[in-house]
Amino acid sequence: MLSKVKTAATYGVSAFLVEIETNVGGGLFAWWMVGLPDNAVKESRERVLTAIKNSDLRFPKHQITINLAPADVKKEGSSFDLPIAVGVISGGGFMDASDLSNFIILGELALDGTVRPVHGILPIAVEARDEGIRAMIVPKGNAKEAAMVQGLDVYPVENLSETIQLLNGEYKLLEPYRVNKEEVFGQRQAYQLDFADVKGQENVKRALEVAAAGGHNVIMVGPPGSGKTMLAKRLPTILPDMTFEEAIETTKIHSVAGLLPVDAGLIATRPFRSPHHTISDSALVGGGTIPKPGEISLAHHGVLFLDELPEFDRSVLEVLRQPLEDGHVTISRTKISLDYPSMFMLLAAMNPCPCGNYGNPNASCSCSQVQIQRYMSKISGPLLDRIDIHVEVPTVKYAELSSKISGEPSSAVRARVKRAREIQRERFKGRKGLFKNADMQSKEIREFCQPDTGGEDLLKQAITKLGLSARAYDRILKVARTIAGLSGTADIMPEHIAEAIQYRTLDRQPYLEA
Repeated sequence: MLSKVKTAATYGVSAFLVEIETNVGGGLFAWWMVGLPDNAVKESRERVLTAIKNSDLRFPKHQITINLAPADVKKEGSSFDLPIAVGVISGGGFMDASDLSNFIILGELALDGTVRPVHGILPIAVEARDEGIRAMIVPKGNAKEAAMVQGLDVYPVENLSETIQLLNGEYKLLEPYRVNKEEVFGQRQAYQLDFADVKGQENVKRALEVAAAGGHNVIMVGPPGSGKTMLAKRLPTILPDMTFEEAIETTKIHSVAGLLPVDAGLIATRPFRSPHHTISDSALVGGGTIPKPGEISLAHHGVLFLDELPEFDRSVLEVLRQPLEDGHVTISRTKISLDYPSMFMLLAAMNPCPCGNYGNPNASCSCSQVQIQRYMSKISGPLLDRIDIHVEVPTVKYAELSSKISGEPSSAVRARVKRAREIQRERFKGRKGLFKNADMQSKEIREFCQPDTGGEDLLKQAITKLGLSARAYDRILKVARTIAGLSGTADIMPEHIAEAIQYRTLDRQPYLEA
């Protein structure tokens, strides 16, 4: 007897439908599985047969042939356990259900028949809805995630017996699992950290506000203990709230990577990823034998924080250049090519020298000028060219540390950032790929970032007297455009240019001089 059960698998951050064809009949018991299954899928035989026995369900003791269609695409993971078990029971004639075509079934089986959560449920649910499938049977731990997709009935199950009863129609009165998407989205938008926790460093807070308003990449330079990491962790709290569409995109990536907490349903706060400096290039941008999203994709719509930037391997840093420009990364292998989104803000931090005390009034620097220059040169020009704001983070004074006055809360800063972003959205309306000031290229800079005569004079002085590079010219104008937006003025004034020039620390030649 032939049975057909629909399931699905992920392909990058997308999904595709898989049909499990199970033919039972003829001869003594034997088991064959075809359709490019990986080892985890092949091992489903032991899990499926043992789970059926321990669930007190009947299974056919004949030849069982299972085909995973389409047969030319590799199938990976343990999510095929439950649909294979359903196919075997149905193919043996031990189920009343005759039509399973309206269901997508997913789940990993424990040996006692319990259904365990699996990865990639959200992109699969989106694909199922788009293909006209009306219902999904998923593990109970994945129910909230799947229910975030409108137009799809989600039925959570705890074990194999419950799944068979549901498909046999014994649970006709069972209502699909429902969630209040707006309520879940709102509940998960709270941050645990706040800018008010940071004492002093008002100039750095201002620089991060400008960066958040324009979507600019930032590098902070300062001695150890000056608060660089503390400030970095609070940057997501002043970024505009995620839209529901952004939350869905981000959740799909984390779901595929297996990093979405059980029963989380949705990621509604801006991601903050902080990989260690020993990370490999494939772990940063994505890849591996079985390609998975890297840290830059996990930071999609959020912040990627690289602490101790010069300690990262140079080859690792260089692979950031293309994703920073394009907003996505393509992972190519012999038989597969995957595209992962990677629209993130890069936030980096570093010491001013190997010992960390260069320019610190409270400690002496033991590094020679050659050592300092060698340390700074670990960051290539092309990568630095993609970082709009360089800001110095000085040691915090005792008076600021001991002050009882709280700083400005993140909510107040975020309100100003949101207003600035709204101005930018209106400015770039109808322009493909342009959402914020950091996205502007030369054409848009000439159109939207022309300063007055006083501003031009300041720029000329910056290029000639401070030794700023020509590549810094466009960056200063883009940042000045953001500063003007924050101040509520349509024109770029000399004071906006002056502030933007201050955010080019690493371009100043005197910075590297003894």
